[in-house]
Amino acid sequence: MFRMLTSKALVLVAFFLLAPAYGADKAVIGQTAMMSVDEAGLVFQARIDTGAGNTSLHAFDLEIQGGSAAKMQDNVGKTVWFTTETAAGERKRLSAKIVKTSTVSNSQGTETRYMVEMHVGFNGDSRKVKVNLRDRSHMDYKLLVGRNWLKGKYVVDVAEKRLIGARAPISILETGLLFDTRIDTGAVENSLHAVDLKVENGVADMEQNVGKMLSFTTENEKGETKRVHARIVETSLIRNAQGSEVRYMVELNVGEPGREYKVKVNLRDRTKMTNKLLIGRNWLQGHYLVDVAR
Repeated sequence: MFRMLTSKALVLVAFFLLAPAYGADKAVIGQTAMMSVDEAGLVFQARIDTGAGNTSLHAFDLEIQGGSAAKMQDNVGKTVWFTTETAAGERKRLSAKIVKTSTVSNSQGTETRYMVEMHVGFNGDSRKVKVNLRDRSHMDYKLLVGRNWLKGKYVVDVAEKRLIGARAPISILETGLLFDTRIDTGAVENSLHAVDLKVENGVADMEQNVGKMLSFTTENEKGETKRVHARIVETSLIRNAQGSEVRYMVELNVGEPGREYKVKVNLRDRTKMTNKLLIGRNWLQGHYLVDVAR
């Protein structure tokens, strides 16, 4: 009996060791991504849509080479010329062979679209897939990536968490400056170097200045300075090894260049500190994972 159980146990162990690790070999992609369409030589900010069976590309001014038949189905095999355009306004006129037609149902009803084959890529990984052509001029995303591109290769993380190292170049839009920033998961809040603080109609009691406009000078690690104006949204009591202090907090657009978003930042004189901007958990939470090896 013992030997029989041992044999069964060994079989089970072997099964789990040899069975494929589903998902382990799949890359992660967010709900939006910068995607290339090789034939167009363009890069699109794309919506990743697991609800869509096929990938869809913005296309207008469609013209069938040699003339169009009355029925779209009869144009399969012919060459279609069309213009595509990114959200940034970059345009390209290109052609492709119609491989099939696709009937799509949505809230507006049903429509038939031409499908062509194109190479769609992400982070250097380009895959040839069928793409339907439609006018997406009224849509935010000119490229929609569906299941036919994702299947077998990618899992979608709708939280869109990105990896960031222990140090990173971070932009603050209101300053026009780039900071060599310390990413600190031990800090609750972001902290920005600020000197010569002046509150419009300010009083001695810091709490009574909440809601008023504040001007201050900040400086990055290169010695570049900027005078900034912002509204005080609250005060923050900070405790550290030196004791405790109350700081003004303002809202600024902070992030990797091109990915800034509004977040609260406390202001303090960081003249004696290496990093003039410190990023805390209130900026990281829900957006980033920190890899100290980076």
